[in-house]
Amino acid sequence: METGIRAVRKKYSKKGINMNIFKRDATLHDFKWENLGDIKEGRGDLGEDMPVLVYRLMQYTMLDVLTKDFGADKANEFFVRAGHLAGKEFAENNLDLKVDFHKFLANLQTALRDLKVGILRMEAFDPDTGNIVVTVGQDLDCSGLPITNETVCNYDEGFIAGILDSYTGKKYFVKEVDCWANGDRVCRFNGSVVD
Repeated sequence: METGIRAVRKKYSKKGINMNIFKRDATLHDFKWENLGDIKEGRGDLGEDMPVLVYRLMQYTMLDVLTKDFGADKANEFFVRAGHLAGKEFAENNLDLKVDFHKFLANLQTALRDLKVGILRMEAFDPDTGNIVVTVGQDLDCSGLPITNETVCNYDEGFIAGILDSYTGKKYFVKEVDCWANGDRVCRFNGSVVD
């Protein structure tokens, strides 16, 4: 039985759906986890890992281009939206969404640490309101950046919100309140359910 991207391509090509996610007029417009491909097979000797430098180079040059073309607020909005989509897809394809909250959080902590995204800790959670405060240490997006007196982890805001949305079935708004770039050593995010 074929697995990975080859199986997905075969499945969709039989249905007449174009799998080229980068083509502007493609018939398949929505991102799906399967679009990431078979990284192990494709990268062979290089493997699945890459330096944080390369990730940040892509992220911050993309942000620079979007900011110049659309302004800082709109560029940050795009990053939050992309992070939200990534968070939902990540949760739905990598986490057990049926376990109790503490087990879910433990699984999320392990996954983010194993993938070297960061070290997640929960500081507060109100089960009645759903309000949550989490920190991410050694964050992929910002740890080690120069201090610019701003929060810069817009993608993470969306990513965390997307994960929480998928687990709870409720819509979350997540805002970064502390960041390496504003002088803190961890990123702190406040999350609340949107009515």
